[in-house]
Amino acid sequence: MAERGADERAFDGIVCMGGQDWWYHNRGHFDLQILRRLARKMPVLFINSIGVRMPSAAEPALFVARIRRKLKSLARGLVEAEPNFFVYSPFAIPGATGAQLSHWALGPQIRIAARRAGIRRPLVWMHCPAGASLIGKLGEAAIVLERTDRFEAYPEGDPALIGGQIARLKAAADLVVYCNADLAEAERHEVRQSLVVDHGVDLARFAAAGDGSVPTPADLAAIRGPRVGFIGGIDAHTFDPALFRAVAERLTNVQFVMIGACSLPEGWCPLANVHLLGRKPYEEVAAYMAAMDCLIMPWNRSDWIQAANPIKLKEYLAVGRPVVTTEFPALGPWRDLVSVATEADSFAAAIEQALATRFPVQAARRRLMTETWDIKAAEVLAAIEGLGRAQGVDVNVATAGEANATAAARIERAA
Repeated sequence: MAERGADERAFDGIVCMGGQDWWYHNRGHFDLQILRRLARKMPVLFINSIGVRMPSAAEPALFVARIRRKLKSLARGLVEAEPNFFVYSPFAIPGATGAQLSHWALGPQIRIAARRAGIRRPLVWMHCPAGASLIGKLGEAAIVLERTDRFEAYPEGDPALIGGQIARLKAAADLVVYCNADLAEAERHEVRQSLVVDHGVDLARFAAAGDGSVPTPADLAAIRGPRVGFIGGIDAHTFDPALFRAVAERLTNVQFVMIGACSLPEGWCPLANVHLLGRKPYEEVAAYMAAMDCLIMPWNRSDWIQAANPIKLKEYLAVGRPVVTTEFPALGPWRDLVSVATEADSFAAAIEQALATRFPVQAARRRLMTETWDIKAAEVLAAIEGLGRAQGVDVNVATAGEANATAAARIERAA
């Protein structure tokens, strides 16, 4: 891609090709956390995911649910969901065939929505790989690729198609943002400029919940402790169902509570001490975490997990409950605060030990004071400043928000 002149690189807002749907997915994802904060400084248009594959009709219930969800998103049109943060669902058909049929109309739809949001020269933030078809079609001043998920390892997608899309995005991007240092190092010769910013945490929200500021959710009232919780997507490309079942079978005195959407086959875990409560709004997640006596991450060893940096790790620690997890590369600097186990016997033993041991809550939270989403957003903003002049925009967001400052003060007093 040819270098742009100074005037051509000026941008007046951000258009994000998101990797999820604002209306139906967890709002704790990296792009949503960062861009909602950048919206305090410039308009942001979040484009709900245009998809990496067409839902399979072989899964009738899931197929119908996804189509219904997409139609509802389309019906909403352009919405200012939060001050200066706009959400839009364009008409698009996922997959290779769908792209040929619908992507010619994507650019005009998004450009019109951007203008309505006050954005004429966008910095285009690419998370969904299918956004590769829009390179050069949005009048972009610069392109940022968010490489926080290894989409080519997504089992439901076409790895050749997605791999090609990601290759195009890496070649076109002015900046690639990684949350996994190993992945950034592996791809450093493939990108023009990179930035490693690992996931943050809403410290105030999760610490307050852990300290008892919110009531126990009603659907947990009948589930007596000890409760061991998993919060997140229960999916084959990340979650290890065989390991989890084996652990739950060994700990019949423990109630395992699963919070999150599940794409595994129905009946995958019929154990009486396992409770599948489904997806919960992001605003309620902290309350569910706080209602647990121990929190777990039974990951598998997929390529996706090897390149991941799970957001829930820091949220678990902020709530202040002991954590038991399988091994994954990004665990690195937090290893001393969690228990790591790879087999069912050792994982079950680690849970029993965690339930019997006092967790160092304040020490964990002190470590998290420099890991807030406000601070992560400031790192990203400092990097994108160099990609273009955000005309008329005050870009000084280097300090953490008031809520996290209050949380830090409370943590210091409690220490």
